[in-house]
Amino acid sequence: MAMVTVNELLLKAEKEGYAVGAFNANNMEIVQAILEAAKRENAPVIMQASQGAIAYAGLNFITEMVRLAAASSTVPVALHLDHGTDFDQVVRCIRSGFTSVMYDGSKLPLEENIAITRKVLDMTRPIGISVEAELGKIGGTEDDVHVSEKDAMYTDPEEARYFVEQTGVESLAIAIGTAHGQYKGEPKLDFDRLAKIKSLVKIPIVLHGSSGVPDQSIRRAIELGVRKINIDTNIREAFVGEMRRVIMDKPDEIDPRKILGPAREAATAIIAEKIRLFGSSGKA
Repeated sequence: MAMVTVNELLLKAEKEGYAVGAFNANNMEIVQAILEAAKRENAPVIMQASQGAIAYAGLNFITEMVRLAAASSTVPVALHLDHGTDFDQVVRCIRSGFTSVMYDGSKLPLEENIAITRKVLDMTRPIGISVEAELGKIGGTEDDVHVSEKDAMYTDPEEARYFVEQTGVESLAIAIGTAHGQYKGEPKLDFDRLAKIKSLVKIPIVLHGSSGVPDQSIRRAIELGVRKINIDTNIREAFVGEMRRVIMDKPDEIDPRKILGPAREAATAIIAEKIRLFGSSGKA
């Protein structure tokens, strides 16, 4: 199956009231785990690459791994740039074969964020590439993008309305209390803010930093209009945790396949669990 756009997946999710999982693809085994979990659950899936993953694996390697996965897939697969903060990087990802990009201008003044997001959309609309934008800052760290707790701020609903009106962006990542990385305590999401934003903008809402958010909070966010949910840290925890367990049990093991294979299966299990939580099982 050819790769699809994120917008195609989210429009269906919007109509049917579920969320699509967006899982960070950091290496070959995780790409395989994402695909296997999606196939087991018969679910659409978004594989996304962060700036850190691109620097580690190389842009063309990531593109071709996901393209190959999609070609052998019976479920829809999109390839998405996560937190692209540079216009030229967005262009490189599109040229490489990404079907969707996120331009993250959330650190910029509002009007500058609007101007560059418009510039991205002017480029992508004629070629059918999906665009996600971000308004408000999400705490924590996402590879090379850092937002301190002091500087982190929630998305203003009226600014969200204005931003969407001025740009026509297709999906919007908002800050309502989630954070990238591992949580120190239980996150408290601002559901009233989410509901207000959704009442003002008629596009799919994206939730970043969702690893560690309680299941009941995820379900509530989906009820209120979240249609794309990003997961990275939970996959890393499962993958690396299983690698550590195997190495501890078999300290003399030198075959990487016997270490990475179980780690891949651990990642597959957590991804499948998230897909079921998001309500996208059986929606391929």
